Amino acid sequence: MMVNCHAHFWTTKAFLPKMLEMNHGHIVTVASSLGLFSTAGVEDYCASKFGAVGFHESLSHELKAAEKDGIKTTLVCPYLVDTGMFRGCRIRKEIEPFLPPLKPEYCVKQAMRAILTDQPMICTPRLMYMVTFMKSILPFEAVVCMYRFLGADKCMYPFIAQRKQATNNNEAKNGI
Repeated sequence: MMVNCHAHFWTTKAFLPKMLEMNHGHIVTVASSLGLFSTAGVEDYCASKFGAVGFHESLSHELKAAEKDGIKTTLVCPYLVDTGMFRGCRIRKEIEPFLPPLKPEYCVKQAMRAILTDQPMICTPRLMYMVTFMKSILPFEAVVCMYRFLGADKCMYPFIAQRKQATNNNEAKNGI
């Protein structure tokens, strides 16, 4: 929560007053696709990213209501980025070729393009817009079926198992 959500609060608190005074600036919130829809096993991570998305949306509405049109906002929501953080995360093997983990450099390029063109939101890859849209119109049980079809319902389980194994191995090495 401190890194994924609260950091946005504190950074905005530090810079927004001067931006408001000048009616100029750009606020970028780096969230995740897991801030728009969730999966099992990483509830804390999803909650922190949902918090960042909610903060960004509320702040964007506040700036619009205050008619501060010189302050732009961009919400960045990438799919799984190949940083090693969620190593082992797996969707359905038949779907993986269509949704491989994203290269960090690609995500940066997409985010910069969105910022420079004043896009209010960027989902990478674009397929994430469809998942978000489907989640907003389908009943919950239909979303569950979609997640199961994609393998997104349990995609974090291999990652969690690897972390648990690594923790157990570390505890065994340290005699805990």
